[in-house]
Amino acid sequence: MCDHFVGTWKLLSSENFEDYMKELGVGFATRKMAGVAKPNVTISINGDVITIKTESTFKNTEVSFKLGEEFDETTADDRKTKNVITLDNGVLVQVQKWDGKETIIRRKVVDGNLVVECTMNNVSCKRTYEKA
Repeated sequence: MCDHFVGTWKLLSSENFEDYMKELGVGFATRKMAGVAKPNVTISINGDVITIKTESTFKNTEVSFKLGEEFDETTADDRKTKNVITLDNGVLVQVQKWDGKETIIRRKVVDGNLVVECTMNNVSCKRTYEKA
């Protein structure tokens, strides 16, 4: 069901990431460092547990979860969040909540690339990854 996400992906392009991070409340210095980082994302599946590992010169993060079950995540910018990820028409939809705020992260495979769309309020960014 999620097999097309499995693999290692490297960042190809990033649109509006700075504005999205600003909307999240990420501080100036962290935004600048994250903005130049070129992360690799590795997605693996073991039984019904999906793991998403993000590695860059800036910071490494890893989350493991089951679809539809809430889990805690400390984000790369140190927000303590509650998350639920579901599969909706082939799209992994992550709803991330903290301090009364919410962002939605959608991951999908389009033309062999991993496309990650992040939205908070009316600010969106799009990051495209290719198979490494």
